[in-house]
Amino acid sequence: DLPLLQVIPNKTFRCTGLNVSGVPAEVPNITQNLDLSFSNLKSLGSNYFSSVPELHLLDLTRCHLHTIEDNSFKDLHKLSTLILTANSLQYLGTAAFHGLTSLKKLVLVETSTASLTDLPIGHLHTLQELNLGHNNIASLKLPKYFTNMTSLRHLNFRSNKITYISKGDLDALKEVNRSNLTLVLSLNDIKHIEPGSFAKIHLGELVLRSSFENFYAMPSLEGLIGLQVSRLIVGEFSDSERQLDFESGLLSGLCQVQMQEFVLISFRKFEEKSNTLLNCIGNVSSIRLVDLQLEKVSEVPMFSQVKQLECKKCKFNEVPAMKLSLFKELRVLRITKSKHLNSFQQKFESLSNLEVIDLSENRLSFSGCCSHQFHKCQNLKYLNLSFNSDIRMNGDFTNIKNLLYLDLQHTKLFGPGSYPVFLSLQKLIYLDISHTSIFVKSQCTFCGLNSLQVLKMAGNSFENNKLANNFKNLSHLHSLDISSCKLVQVDKGTFDALSELKELNISNNKLLSFDPVVYKPLQALTVLDFSNNRLSVPLDSALEILPDSLALLDISQNVFECSCVYLNFLKWIKKKQELLQNKELMICHTPAYMKNMSLSSFDVSSCQLKASTVALSVIMLLAAAVILFLIYKYYFQIYYSLVLLTGCKHSAERGDTYDAFVIHSSKDQEWVIRELVEPLEGGKPPFQLCLYYRDFLPGVPIVTNIIQEGFLSSRNVIAVISTDFLESKWCSFEFDIAQSWQLVEGKAGIIMIVLEEVNKALLRQRLGLSRYLRRNTYLEWKSNEISRHIFWRQLTEVLLEGKKWNH
Repeated sequence: DLPLLQVIPNKTFRCTGLNVSGVPAEVPNITQNLDLSFSNLKSLGSNYFSSVPELHLLDLTRCHLHTIEDNSFKDLHKLSTLILTANSLQYLGTAAFHGLTSLKKLVLVETSTASLTDLPIGHLHTLQELNLGHNNIASLKLPKYFTNMTSLRHLNFRSNKITYISKGDLDALKEVNRSNLTLVLSLNDIKHIEPGSFAKIHLGELVLRSSFENFYAMPSLEGLIGLQVSRLIVGEFSDSERQLDFESGLLSGLCQVQMQEFVLISFRKFEEKSNTLLNCIGNVSSIRLVDLQLEKVSEVPMFSQVKQLECKKCKFNEVPAMKLSLFKELRVLRITKSKHLNSFQQKFESLSNLEVIDLSENRLSFSGCCSHQFHKCQNLKYLNLSFNSDIRMNGDFTNIKNLLYLDLQHTKLFGPGSYPVFLSLQKLIYLDISHTSIFVKSQCTFCGLNSLQVLKMAGNSFENNKLANNFKNLSHLHSLDISSCKLVQVDKGTFDALSELKELNISNNKLLSFDPVVYKPLQALTVLDFSNNRLSVPLDSALEILPDSLALLDISQNVFECSCVYLNFLKWIKKKQELLQNKELMICHTPAYMKNMSLSSFDVSSCQLKASTVALSVIMLLAAAVILFLIYKYYFQIYYSLVLLTGCKHSAERGDTYDAFVIHSSKDQEWVIRELVEPLEGGKPPFQLCLYYRDFLPGVPIVTNIIQEGFLSSRNVIAVISTDFLESKWCSFEFDIAQSWQLVEGKAGIIMIVLEEVNKALLRQRLGLSRYLRRNTYLEWKSNEISRHIFWRQLTEVLLEGKKWNH
């Protein structure tokens, strides 16, 4: 057996499939809803449910019941719903339902009921809904006791065996006003309705879907003559094998039926000459045509009184504006969900009463919206063109300048965003242009909308992905939705004019901050959705400017940093639990060890003792970083200074070991050997040069070699400046230390040789070297003979100064 399931503690229990002979002992006596469906009860005896007197709902679906004896429900005075679906009831005691003084809904679907006369329900004066669907009832003759059931609102005979309806069958409905009663006769096999059967009967709704054995054999619904009904529904089911083609005269019997609303559902093909569709329903106040393969509007009767017309899932290729303009009393028009409807070339003409047009969920594609399509429709208040293909707007709304509501969502729009297309809609209070592929580059996009209260434009985009002064004239705006607009920035002054704004949805963008200066003007806000952005932590000043009127705040799904540095914010989160929405989605993003932890569960007490420690640690880290940076930048200078201080400076004799230390890029080594070393060391007089690849000591750190074998052992420094020299970090270091050496030693020292192919732009980027060349004389190596002669004369003179000769 399946276990007993407690859905709502002590109130609702589900005991389906239990092999029990009574109410399970575990069910408390205060239970209000009890589901015993799919059990094996078989029969109900007297006082069967005495252990649960507080029941409001009892479900006995498929309990294999065949017998319900007298007083089975005697103690259930509060029971309002009793479901007996799919039980083959063979015996019902005459007092089977006694005691059900509050019963409002009785479901006897699939109970093998064949006769209304045998149902012992005449005393159920409180009953509002009686469902007798899927039974074997052949006659609609209502017993006299129906006259006492004055509360009845819904009587369902769906899918029975009713074949004839005769005069007098429904007399029990005449004696009492049944204007609130719905009578369902769908899915029967009615062959004939005797004229007069419905005469003088006043119903709220009559449903006749797939109700007739042969619709065409029926004398055009003449059996309904004399009926008064608020809503009449006639037709088939879309998946029914009975679905019919519509032929002329099919509804002619309705000419003598008084009704306020007529609904025609699921007919297939309409004959081209079938112009009688509206003949007998032209004076009906409301007409709904649903799932009809209707390609054209039938002839419209003169002086039609139709005020509301809906065509849903019809087969129009073009909006039939010309024909529909003949409904001069029309106030509401809806043509929706038609996958064939793509053209809007015709125009509505002189519909002075028209207030609502809904053309949503079609495939409309047209240009010149929207004044051209509505000529002399000056009272139009609501226009819905949402969920269509594409619309090109020219900014002309002259004929519908009194529009209050305009819905264009999920329709690709051309025009808005580039120039002010809404200028003439001074009275508009509601505009939905969400997901319309608008790219807002004009700051006057919403100019003219001075009365606008609701603006929805989610899923569009703004120039440079930022909000600027786009809403400057919308001073009466109450609700603004700019979610999913790829925003990365909101400029100061963006919301300055929106002092009346109550709801702002700026979620699903890429905003990094919540700038208090930007949002401070929004002092009337009650709802703010800033979720799913890239906010790490709002500033303390941002939290302070949130208005007192704010009732709902959503900042979930941001990249929060959970650190004691932001202790004030984390405390604020715990304090504002009632204000915050979707708290379970407010989780830590950093640091890594706290990722996915709820902000609400962060232990703020762990931060209290560490505040001073954290501050000191931050200061020490900053100091260490500065020291390391200075050491890195002035490494050679520091090293050289240490050498001097520790007395490692070489003797004067060692200082004359070389005439010059040559600094050059390794890529210029061939030039140095050929053009510099060989002529100087092999010339008259000979000079001794220090070269790193030849004279540096092996096994000694390169920095030590540069200082001791290079600078301290040489009278001069020769720097060969080339493009490769400028790009070399080692050459840069060597040149910097050479300048320090020149300053410390007081030597004249650095001989600059600039090769002719040096990149001048790159030289200017090296500010120190460039400044040195401007302030000091240097040698240039050029290819012509005269220039070289001058070069060697000048270089030799410099190297000879201070040179000591060995005799």
